[in-house]
Amino acid sequence: MDLQLTGRKALVTGGTRGIGRAIVEALAAEGTSVAFCARTETDVKEAEQALRVDGAQVSGTALDVADGAALAAWVGTAAEQLGGVDIVVANVSALAIGPGEQNWRSSFEVDLMHTVRMVDAAMPHLERSDAASIIAVSSVSGREIDFADGSYGVMKGALVHYISGLAFDLAATGIRANAVSPGNVYFDGGVWQNIEQHNRGLYDHALGLNPTGRMGTPEETAYAVVMLASPRASRISGTNLVVDGALTRGVQL
Repeated sequence: MDLQLTGRKALVTGGTRGIGRAIVEALAAEGTSVAFCARTETDVKEAEQALRVDGAQVSGTALDVADGAALAAWVGTAAEQLGGVDIVVANVSALAIGPGEQNWRSSFEVDLMHTVRMVDAAMPHLERSDAASIIAVSSVSGREIDFADGSYGVMKGALVHYISGLAFDLAATGIRANAVSPGNVYFDGGVWQNIEQHNRGLYDHALGLNPTGRMGTPEETAYAVVMLASPRASRISGTNLVVDGALTRGVQL
């Protein structure tokens, strides 16, 4: 099936590893031109070079998404270089799990406010697109109480609420907004590999909760994002797509 993404232009935050990198790779494979950002310059350059194989139109920029001015400047520059914006994917998380005011501040500024600021900066460009799509990567921790309750879970829940409101407010303009909530996602250098190495009890407990017997892959979450980004998903807006292999047990009505 042609996803009608060839020639589209996308912005992705956190594109050097894990879910974000898989999203950039999947969009580029569909013919989308992608600008991504991440915090570390060396990681950005490595990812940019690797993701440009086979002529993919991918460019990276090093910045801290908690810096609102730098984030807005990147959105403007990337939009100019790409020749517009059709797709916005807010993927970065502070992964600030645990008690303490600093974790609340980090979760607020990075998980929630970077999404709000990115959307605000991109809105003039999205308004000129004929198939605009906003996607925020949330988490099942925003849907139920688990080990990541507190700042992380609260801000992930707030993301879903924010996206649902956007979808309603922007429906008449044709701009769609959706959230994707992955469950446990395992990859090299990721949070679950770190937990596996340093807190085996928690890792084994979390793994045991997965009825599939395994954690997810970045590519599985990226698939959901790309499907929602596609113009073929023109009637899907305001949803929170859970990608967790039936990990969570809550009924979405």
